[in-house]
Amino acid sequence: MLERPRLQASIREGFRIVPIVTLLGPRQCGKSTIARLLFAVEGGSYFDLENPADAAALERPDLVLRDLRGLIVIDEIQRMSSLFPLLRVLADRDGRPAHFLLLGSASPALVKGASETLAGRTVFVDMEGFTLDETGSGEWKRLWLRGGFPLSFLAESDEESLAWRRGFVRAFLERDVPQLGLSIPGAAIGRFWTMTAHYNGRIWNKAELARALGSSEHTVSRYLDLLAGAFVVRVLQPWYENTGKRLVKAPKVYLRDSGLLHCLLGLGTEEALWSHPAVGSSWEGLVLAQVAERLPDAKLYFYATHGGAELDLVVLRGGRRWGVEMKLSQAPIFTRSMGVALADLGLERIYTVYPGSRRYSIHEKAEALPLAELDTKLFE
Repeated sequence: MLERPRLQASIREGFRIVPIVTLLGPRQCGKSTIARLLFAVEGGSYFDLENPADAAALERPDLVLRDLRGLIVIDEIQRMSSLFPLLRVLADRDGRPAHFLLLGSASPALVKGASETLAGRTVFVDMEGFTLDETGSGEWKRLWLRGGFPLSFLAESDEESLAWRRGFVRAFLERDVPQLGLSIPGAAIGRFWTMTAHYNGRIWNKAELARALGSSEHTVSRYLDLLAGAFVVRVLQPWYENTGKRLVKAPKVYLRDSGLLHCLLGLGTEEALWSHPAVGSSWEGLVLAQVAERLPDAKLYFYATHGGAELDLVVLRGGRRWGVEMKLSQAPIFTRSMGVALADLGLERIYTVYPGSRRYSIHEKAEALPLAELDTKLFE
C-alpha cells in the first residue's frame, strides 16, 4: 500500500471548511483505502452500502445516524442517494458533532444530487489512481505502462496487470454502466470506448465517430459524457480567448488512465507500447494526468490555431498562464509553435516534459523538463 498524503490533506482541508466531503472517482482507484486510513486515525462509524448488513442498518437512517459522533464514512453513496436530505439536516446542527466522508463512483445522479441538496455543505475531491509523486519518480515506466489503478500498478507482473485491467473493463461495461442509470448496452459503450482509445489525444470529431459507429452525433456525445462522468475519459477544452487568429474550437479527448488505454489498444508490454503509433499520444495523456492531479485548482486547455500553431497544454492558475508541451524525445528543442504561443498567450514559461533525465534551457522562457521533476512549484 502506498501513502497518498496529498489526497488525505485535501480531505482534511475540506473538513476544515464544511462538514461533508464527497470523494469521487472510478471504482478500484483506492477511495476505500484512503477512507480506512483516515478512519484508523480518527475512529467513528463506517458504512459500506455494498455490504448487505450495512445497507440494512441504514434502512432507517435517521435513527442510526442522528446520535453518531466524529467521522462517519458512507461508502458507495450512489446506492442510497436518498440519504442526501437527511445529511443536509445533520450537517446543519450546531457544533458539528459529526463530519461525513461520502465515497462514490461518479454518476450524473450522484453529482447532481450532492451538488443541489448539499450545496454549501460539501466539497468534492476528485480521485484517480496513483501519481508519480506517490509511486516515486523511478517508477514512471511502470506507471505509464500499467496505469495508476492500485491493483494494476502493484501486480506481480505485466501479465497479471493486463489481466486485471481486462477484468476492470468487463466489470465496468457489465456492472457500472447499468448502475449509472442509463439504458445503454454495454457492448455499444465498449465499442465506443475502444474507438475513443484510438482517438486518444486527437481533436474530437463526433461526426466521424458517429459514422464509424452507425449512430447519431447526439448518441456519440451522450456516450462521451457518460465516460467522462465515470472518470475514465478526460475532455480537454480548447483555449477560447480572442487572439486575433482562427482557433480550433473542438476539444481533445484522452483516456484518463494510461493502463486502460493500453489495455483497450492491446498493448501489454513496454516493447509493444514503444512500437505502437499511439505511443506519443499515450505520453501526452500520462503527462496531462500528472499535471491535472497536482493542480486541482488550475484550469487546463490546449491551444491550436487553424494556421498550425499548437501548444499541448495551457495552465491557468492564480491569474497567470504557463504552457506545457509533451515530447517523446530525448532532446526536445524550442519550436516555432512555442514562440507563437508565448507571444499570443502571454505565458510565464513553457515546460517541455520529456522522458529524459536532464533539465536544461531551450529558450529564455522555456526549458526541457524530465517527467520526474514535474512539480507544483513550477506553476507558482
